[in-house]
Amino acid sequence: MSVARALASPRRNGAGVEPNRKSKFRPEIQGLRSLAVLMVVSYHVWFGRVSGGVDVFLLISAFLMTLQFVGKYEQGRPMALIKHWLHLFRRLLPAAVTAITATLAASYVLLPRTRWLDIVDQAWASLFYYENALLQARAVDYYATDHSLASPFQHFWSLSIQGQVFILWPLAFAGAALLATRFRLHYRILLCYIFAGVFLVSLTYSIVFTITNQAQAYFDTGARLWEFALGTLVALILPGLRIPRTGRIILGWVGILAMLSCGILLNVQAAFPGVAALWPTLAAASVIAAGQTGSRFGVDRILSTGPLVRLGDNSYALYLWHWPVLVIALAATGRDHAGPLSGAVIIVVSMGLAYLTTRFVEKPWREWKWPEVNRRRATVSVAACVLIVVVPLTGVQMQQHFAAEAAQAAAQRNNPGAQALLPGFIDKSDSDAAILPAAEQLPVDWATLSGPCTGALEPADDAVRNTCSQSRESDDSSKSVLVLGDSHAQQWLAAIAAVGEQKDWTVYAMLKGGCQVQPSTDEFRATNPDCATYNDAVQEQIAKNPPDAIMLVGTAAAPSSPAEVLTPGLEELATTWTGQGIDVVAIRDNPRFDFNMADCVVTKGKDSPDCRPAQANLLATESPFAPLEGKVRGMTFMDMTDLICDGTNCPGVVGNTFVYLDNNHLSRTYVASMSSAFGDRLLAATGWKEQ
Repeated sequence: MSVARALASPRRNGAGVEPNRKSKFRPEIQGLRSLAVLMVVSYHVWFGRVSGGVDVFLLISAFLMTLQFVGKYEQGRPMALIKHWLHLFRRLLPAAVTAITATLAASYVLLPRTRWLDIVDQAWASLFYYENALLQARAVDYYATDHSLASPFQHFWSLSIQGQVFILWPLAFAGAALLATRFRLHYRILLCYIFAGVFLVSLTYSIVFTITNQAQAYFDTGARLWEFALGTLVALILPGLRIPRTGRIILGWVGILAMLSCGILLNVQAAFPGVAALWPTLAAASVIAAGQTGSRFGVDRILSTGPLVRLGDNSYALYLWHWPVLVIALAATGRDHAGPLSGAVIIVVSMGLAYLTTRFVEKPWREWKWPEVNRRRATVSVAACVLIVVVPLTGVQMQQHFAAEAAQAAAQRNNPGAQALLPGFIDKSDSDAAILPAAEQLPVDWATLSGPCTGALEPADDAVRNTCSQSRESDDSSKSVLVLGDSHAQQWLAAIAAVGEQKDWTVYAMLKGGCQVQPSTDEFRATNPDCATYNDAVQEQIAKNPPDAIMLVGTAAAPSSPAEVLTPGLEELATTWTGQGIDVVAIRDNPRFDFNMADCVVTKGKDSPDCRPAQANLLATESPFAPLEGKVRGMTFMDMTDLICDGTNCPGVVGNTFVYLDNNHLSRTYVASMSSAFGDRLLAATGWKEQ
């Protein structure tokens, strides 16, 4: 019998599926869920890598949803999409809301305030199923090895994609039903064509996107649709397959072994969700196709055992809990990964929370009959779940907003910042003055310019254009000043832009994270080809449209060490630029640390010795610029470290202002407090005052 004929006349098949009647419970699929969640949890906790288990979850969810909607059509029941969505999210939200609320409370108590802003943002994203888009927009590295620094909501990326598909797929089923009825098409065959197209387009897109930008592709909904489409195709095609019992036994074992070995044999870190994700999804599809063999040698006999089925019942809650328990436990204990014993404790605690959530939250809510009476009641129940998270989130954000407004109103008196280190400074701040910026705002306290580069300043190269920003139009300015480099150059924009505003300069910047300005030598091209290519394009833009001056950070400090070196090739670059009539200003790098200074202040207090390391241990006695003094005409140097360190220590807070926003970057607020002194020194060093 052909697949098409079998689809047109479905019958009970070897896999035990009856598409023309209500689908029976399949315990082996619950067992498959159990193995998938155990793969995810164990690999996250002990190995810090991806297992392929999430991909199995995505496939299973589409498989079961397809059985549900095809069953509705073939039994002549209405699709009832609104009722379906309300019922679905009424089942999903209680456990998710419980985990989100508890994670927020634990984060509030155990994690430093510097992480609250990101956690609150991701809580909103997790609740409303757009966490994957948020992580993608923030260029989060899902493969980062230090899980203690990850968001406790990061794992909601997959649930967000599922939630989006849970909206999209029913629309496709309902649309196909209308077409099938209107044009007398066979519903199941029409769905095969639709989802085969989705599978091919999405898989192609996923492969290309993974090759070009794997970190972004990992969270992309479009790059994951093919996994759902594969699950749907399995549900649609399975009734047309007549697989002998022996073949199904072999197929089941091959599938389960392939699935379990995926994370071991594949370089999952660099390959998903492209073609490599076919491994776990096809493996899971094989297990589903094997179905219930009724043989004592079949893998379904193991998957259908009581412990695995019961764990499958708790798999959703276990997935919800394991990641926040891992992240918060690591952050609270100051570790970057779990050991064998601590990892086992984390897994046991997660399983306990999963059981309690399923037993006392998810199951009672699912069995509650009142919301099933009509749509209004169902809507009320869903809204009630959402409000459980919305109310505390809104409260936290309002409290943060009002506290920041109150502190900002008194900032001129209470938060002098670097001015506190100037000679003759008199402290007039209140004894209980708040430190600015608010700790939760530190991660976003970065200096930026007002808009993208336009007109003559707009680079021709796309890569450079996307990193170019400017403070004002250049037509009527007295001087154009270009800031080049990485994030350590970016932090000085808060002072440079302020001086430029006073002096009627156009300040513009070409900045690329992690990319120092240096000549593109063969060695540099071999170790950092992307940065070398970028620097070449920047040099071309400078030659095409030279600025009046270039400012860059000319040294690189070592963490918690007085070791500091000149930027490689600084003299060569300066000679080239000054030869083109461009003034060059090199700024000394700020001290760096091997710990997060902002978190130190938040957790231990600004007066803790740990947050005030000795200056002698951080700054070299002689300036690293000394060998270049007077060698390049038109090149000047600036050293602001005396307004970062006080002569004895390099504290995390100066003048009631956070000096650092992490372990090596100055806060925008603190650099802005240096702008007056920065401008005076810049003009004195360069002689621009007379121009």
